[in-house]
This record gives sequence, structure tokens and C-alpha cells, in this order.
Amino acid sequence: MSAHEGSRSYDAVIVGGGHNGLVAAAYLARAGRSVLVLERLDHTGGAAVSTRPFAGVDARLSRYSYLVSLLPAKIVQDLGLDFRLRTRDISSYTPVERAGRPTGLLVGGGERRTREAFARLTGGDREYDAWQRFYGMTGRVARSVFPTLTEPLPTREELRRRVGDEEAWRALFEEPVGVAVEERFADDLVRGVVLTDALIGTFADAHDPSLAQNRCFLYHVIGGGTGAWDVPVGGMGALTDALAGAARAAGAVIATGHEAVRIDTDGRSAEVAWRSADGEGVAAARHVLVGASPQALAALTGDAPPAPAEGAQLKVNMLLKRLPRLRDSSVDPREAFAGTFHIAEGYGQLADAHARASAGELPDAPPSEIYCHSLTDPTILGPDLAAAGHHTLTLFGLHAPARLFERDNDAVREELLRRTLAQLDAHLAEPLADCLATDADGRPCIEAKSPLDLERDLGLPGGHIFHRALSWPWAQDGTGRWGVETRHPNVLLCGAGAVRGGGVSGVPGHNAAMAVLEREAR
Repeated sequence: MSAHEGSRSYDAVIVGGGHNGLVAAAYLARAGRSVLVLERLDHTGGAAVSTRPFAGVDARLSRYSYLVSLLPAKIVQDLGLDFRLRTRDISSYTPVERAGRPTGLLVGGGERRTREAFARLTGGDREYDAWQRFYGMTGRVARSVFPTLTEPLPTREELRRRVGDEEAWRALFEEPVGVAVEERFADDLVRGVVLTDALIGTFADAHDPSLAQNRCFLYHVIGGGTGAWDVPVGGMGALTDALAGAARAAGAVIATGHEAVRIDTDGRSAEVAWRSADGEGVAAARHVLVGASPQALAALTGDAPPAPAEGAQLKVNMLLKRLPRLRDSSVDPREAFAGTFHIAEGYGQLADAHARASAGELPDAPPSEIYCHSLTDPTILGPDLAAAGHHTLTLFGLHAPARLFERDNDAVREELLRRTLAQLDAHLAEPLADCLATDADGRPCIEAKSPLDLERDLGLPGGHIFHRALSWPWAQDGTGRWGVETRHPNVLLCGAGAVRGGGVSGVPGHNAAMAVLEREAR
């Protein structure tokens, strides 16, 4: 729909049709407000989309973001979304070679089975007991913290009281998470499996004094009050399609192919200038909600830009003719790949990779993790592919900062992909290349995206999947009541860069809509 259609003046203009912008649009439209969404691309969804990336192949992959944990059930229920998640019975599998033989750690499939897997790997019950105690602690924190994400920001002390556990507070909020990992676990592989949740989309060491790794870890273990990461049925685009449908059904106008280029505001009313293939225009609004990055917000308002952001990941999508066999023959590939398949993510390996990347070099053993969406949700495959045994694989590489790609993005991406797949192949009984499907032109079904590719394709600053470093979920100077406020009273940040943003959550969209409605009620 074109922004020319309907009223030229709106209660709210939302810049960006990603999942957070759509959440805000749906809430405000359902509250009876007139809403216009301006989306630069020709489709909604932002990074939460399902696409067919391989020519002539009927496989609809979650191309960028791919799992869901932080989306509150409250948002799904409030907006009446036809959207479902499926849980994964297997949490993770981490292959390793010990004493010259292939083995690994399978977490999931029931407590008895997981305890036995720990015992086989580590020689006793100590590590599993420590694992139970540690994740019992994070579970209690999750149940205390997660409900606060859709409430006005608590103070630090208010959140500390809600957590009510000084040991947990010290371990997760005050000391580098590496201290907690090393205090509680002895096995290098187990330590690495725990630490990975602190490093997804975050370039940091276990002992980084900034505690960026702690903030990342927190958001990875509080989702839904359980920390479970679930599979979106139909792919991630099923969520954003449902959100767009809910917003339109409530009366919001969604204009794709419309790029916002300027926001003028006096704090009470605003105008958003936009351009499209058909021309240019201006939409007046009482409120403007920006679902783009803080850098994009500053460019639109003419304010000083925030500190540069830097992404640090390699994202790879694949389609296989069959799942590869593992060197560890005690594990069924259908279980190993159903959860998170950790590669080169021992504790020492993660530290080495971070040190190498910090020195401006590609890691020799790049850490990464893989999962197979189609094992849990085969609906993303066409019937013929599913019947033939095809499967998707999603790989997320760690410690790949954007700076490494600046000299030659294509060459560095290909070399990093080669090294990453070599680490995977070391644990397979057959080369992954032999399992790759081919597209209609006979090319292997594999695509890789560096941080620079994500910046170009999606406008992610520096390719940072969270737009910038994740924030603590409490009020600080300048954060405002909901964590979405800016220095302009009627311009709000509703994207991942808001306080309590990051991940596929809809939380910033919800909170920006609540801030608008609350302000209007005063």
C-alpha cells in the first residue's frame, strides 16, 4: 500500500517494518490510533524473514534470525497472532576427540540420559551436578527478570530485590561470567558449552571487564522465564507475516518501498519525509517510532550519532540432501543436529579464537554452532524435498568481527567459511560438501553472510545483530521510563537498540507503544 493513500496525518508514524515496528503498529492500531508504517524494503519483516535463497529450490529458510526465546507470550496473546513455536527435545550436542577417539556431549532427551552423557565424557557426576545447580540458578533469575521486560524499567536495586539471590546477582550481574564458569565447572568442553550463550552476536572474552558478555548471557538464559530457544513453525517469516496481518487488520497502513529520510519535530508534533520509486512525500504525526538502529535514528533527526557498532558473526544457510554421518557413531545425526551442534567451542578454543580475532587475524579454528530447523519443523520444505530426506542447516559463527572483512569482504568471507566447515568436517564421517543439495543451476545450496553483508542488506550498523551492545534491563541516566525514549519527547526508539532490545522479542515495539499510550493518557 502506498503512503499516498488515506490520511496524510497520523497519530503515529513508524519507521521500519521489522518485527518490533510491526508489534508497535499492531498495538497502537488496536488501541484506535491511526498508524503509518514506512518500510524501506519491498517487504516487511526486517531480519525476521523466511525466504527461498536457492534458485529453483522449494525450501523457505529463516535467512537471518532463526530461533525464538525472548518473545513474550503476552504479545502473541494480546495481538491474537496465529503463530506457534515448537520445543526441541535435544538442547545441544558438542563433539570432541578424547584419548584418540571421537566422542561428545549430548544434552537433552531426559535427565537420566543427560547425566549418563556427562558421566561418559567427564568420568563422573561432578560436572552434571554443577550443571544442574548452575542452570537451576539461572532459571530462578529468569522467572524473576523476564516478566519485567514488558513493564516500566525497574531500578537496579529493584531488580536486585526481585532476583533475591545474592550469589546469582554476583555471578551474572557483577563479576565477569568467566569467573562463575571457572568456579563451577572443571571440564573445558562443559565450560565452553556454558560460555557460548555469552558470545552470540557479542565479541568479548569471558573475563571482559565491560561485562558485555554477561549482558548477552543474561538475555540468552531468561527467555520465556525458562531460557528455552524454540523453533518458529513455518520459519521466522511466519511471525512477521502474522504481525503485519494483525497490524493491517487493526487499520494500520503499511507502505513498503518507502524510505524515511528525515524527521522534523518540535517535541509535540512531527513530520517524516520519505521517498519511494514513485516520488517523495511527507507524513505528519503526533508520535514517531523508529524501529531502525540508533545510528539511523540520529541520521534522521540530525542528532550526534552514537558510538559505532561492530557485528562479529558469520551466518551460513545450507540445504542438504541428507544429514551427514558423525564420527561419533553413538549419536544419531537426527538428534545431534536437532539441538545446537557446537563446533570448536571448547573454553580454551573460544579464548584462542577471540585473541586471534582481536589481533586482526582469522581464527585457525573458528567457533560456530549449527541447528537443523527442518528436523523440528519440516513445513519449511516443499513436499518433494521432505520426502527425499532433505534438511536445512543454519550455522552461526562466533568471533568474526566486521573489521576482519574490511580489506576484502568476499575473500575473507570465503576463507572463514572454508575454515569453519573444516572444523565441522573433522567431526563428520563424510565431508559436508558431499551432502549439500544443488540449486536449479547446479550450484551447491550454501550461502554465507558476513557482518558487512548484513549491514548492506539489512542496515544493521556494522552488521551488529543487536544494533549495539545489549543493555542491562534496568533504568539508568537517560533511559527514560520504558527504555525507548530519546531527547525528543515524541520520537521513540522501538528497535533492537532500545533498552531491553535485541533478539526476536517484540519487547521494544511493545514498550514504545505503551509509552505512547501512557503519554496520551496524561
